[in-house]
Amino acid sequence: MLSDAGMPVVGVPKTIDNDISSTDRTFGFDTAVGVATEAMDRLKTTAESHQRVMVVEVMGRHAGWIALESGMAGGAHGICLPERPFEVDDLVKMVEALRARQEVRRHLRRRGRAPGRGSMEYAKGEIDQFGHERFQGIGTQLAVELERRLGKEARPVILGHVQRGGTPTAYDRVLATRFGWHAVEAAHRGDFGRMTALRGTDIEMVPLAEAVTQLKRVPADRMREAESVF
Repeated sequence: MLSDAGMPVVGVPKTIDNDISSTDRTFGFDTAVGVATEAMDRLKTTAESHQRVMVVEVMGRHAGWIALESGMAGGAHGICLPERPFEVDDLVKMVEALRARQEVRRHLRRRGRAPGRGSMEYAKGEIDQFGHERFQGIGTQLAVELERRLGKEARPVILGHVQRGGTPTAYDRVLATRFGWHAVEAAHRGDFGRMTALRGTDIEMVPLAEAVTQLKRVPADRMREAESVF
């Protein structure tokens, strides 16, 4: 809108959610995935020693990229994404099957998406001044529901804003530096109304309007890929 109004704007895609269209990666995402993965690695000790179900809630709002990649990296037994509703009964069956195989590491990740209709009661957030829902999260309620149905201890871990801070990974530092350099060069050229974007290994300039047309969410083929591995 600022660009359309005539303001000289050059954008860079900075969000841990990795949900900006037109770019393969946003800077901040790799760091957030690393933080979530490290947390999962540390939680395995408690999960194994106490034979608990650990429900880990990560950020991402409408896009499940952090849940998908940290879940795969951390060896999660179940990864619930906002792109697809889930059934609590399916999670219960999965945990029971793991127990039958005498597995004691049980990790579930989840962010943003409501369970299937009638599957579980959950709290809804208020609507902010921009018309966006303030997400309440669902990790705690899901842990309570799993414990009730399984008769086994389940613990929620809400990572929250810890994913957004701390020391950036080397990948994010390099990517942010490259984005910044190309943004400055675009400003020098007078190439306004555009955003830096990573395409493969190259940095390209794309129209801002194209980048914000729709959210980049986890596609079906990435879900199938994860399911085939896990």
